[in-house]
Amino acid sequence: MARRYKPEKREVSPDIKYGSTDIQEMINRIMLKGKKSTAANLMYDALAIIETRTGKDPVEIFDAALKNVSPLMEVRPRRVGGATYQVPLEVDPIRRKTLAMRWIITASRLRPGKSFGEKLANELMDASTNTGAAFRRREEMHRMAEANRAFSHFRV
Repeated sequence: MARRYKPEKREVSPDIKYGSTDIQEMINRIMLKGKKSTAANLMYDALAIIETRTGKDPVEIFDAALKNVSPLMEVRPRRVGGATYQVPLEVDPIRRKTLAMRWIITASRLRPGKSFGEKLANELMDASTNTGAAFRRREEMHRMAEANRAFSHFRV
């Protein structure tokens, strides 16, 4: 049964330094207990570390990381006659970006040692080169969808 009410999407204003809405969304997701300035400082620290290490535009690396981690397919459970099947479905573009950001932040927090800015920078650089925990998570999701392709006719 589908939901009746769908809340309207909020407009996210671009961030101050780079003018990117994606970076602002990432800052909002990093934020804990309403401390936005702390989250912004962490994000900008990570981007500064990326710039010094690679010598490239950090926004390009951030965008590449998001693109590489974004899943194309996911599995959703569907009950058919008493059995639950994992049905592979295409991921909506907004959910794609949300999942990618969530996975990058989670993977960064789970990295050992150092400051969060450095962990995030390392995870973004890894994700932009198709490595790292967040990218592995995407690959795992794609493998699950591929393995359950037989149930793709049970659309949700």
